[in-house]
Amino acid sequence: MTLQQAQEIVDQYIQEVGVKYFSELTNLAILNEEVGELSRHFARRFGDQSYKEGEDPEGYRGEIGDILFVLICIANQTGVSLEEELRKTIEKNTKRDKKRHRNNPKLQ
Repeated sequence: MTLQQAQEIVDQYIQEVGVKYFSELTNLAILNEEVGELSRHFARRFGDQSYKEGEDPEGYRGEIGDILFVLICIANQTGVSLEEELRKTIEKNTKRDKKRHRNNPKLQ
């Protein structure tokens, strides 16, 4: 699925199931909450902490899905095309970082 299709699917879900979008500020708070949940998983899966008994070590996957869903909601309600903005960001980063990363001894 394309990012545009994902935006359409989420919008349809919101209209049919969610009734309406939460406010932009509420969705930003929810996005931060979901990023925090992903951070918790990463601290346990890739960092020094360990999972408690019964916690799902694969749960980070669902958190990434939750983050994407909320980000799509924010894009939809603010009229942002994720495809267009991602394309712009890749172009910007390519120009800015063309030599920077290749010359970074930490990445060698």
